[in-house]
Amino acid sequence: MEENENVKNQDDALKDTVNPDMENKQEPTEDQAANEKKEEAADKVSDKKSKRFKIRHAAEKALEEEKAKYAELNDKYLRLFSEFDNHRKRTAKEKLDLMATASENVIKDILPVLDDFERALQNMEKNGNEADLQGVTLIFNKLRDTLKKKGLEEIEAMNAEFNTDEHEALTMIPAPEEDKKGKVLDVIQKGYKLNGKVIRFARVVVGN
Repeated sequence: MEENENVKNQDDALKDTVNPDMENKQEPTEDQAANEKKEEAADKVSDKKSKRFKIRHAAEKALEEEKAKYAELNDKYLRLFSEFDNHRKRTAKEKLDLMATASENVIKDILPVLDDFERALQNMEKNGNEADLQGVTLIFNKLRDTLKKKGLEEIEAMNAEFNTDEHEALTMIPAPEEDKKGKVLDVIQKGYKLNGKVIRFARVVVGN
């Protein structure tokens, strides 16, 4: 009997040492379980949304970087193309100018020969040597026409308004008439243009 009472007392002591929280703990109800599942599902959805947001944000950032690189490359291309186009136009113009004035130095050297021809023709006219005059005139005209084909043209000076872009005034004299003032009264040396460019100014006398 004493042994049975001792065992009973030990069981009672063990019961007293059991965590009261364990005794009070209850199994979750169906509603609680459902709410927990909902919360877990919501957490998963939130994680997926967060991942998608991060991926989309990274993609947008990469796209912006690519757009910036494209804009930079496109700007460099446009600048390079513009520089090349300007160089091409400038080179083409230089070639045209070179072709137009390639013979300028040679023709400049020939101009005194033209002057001599004209003086010779004037002397022949005075002397009345008709045969020689005709022969020299033919040679002179042939030379002048050849030079014209190369772009040489005589500057109009006699009785023209004095123009510093084409004329060089050697002297000024009183104009015989009022309307002759500021005009060329005499040409000392003819002036010439080559393809529109003045290669020798006309030396003139201007009315004052």
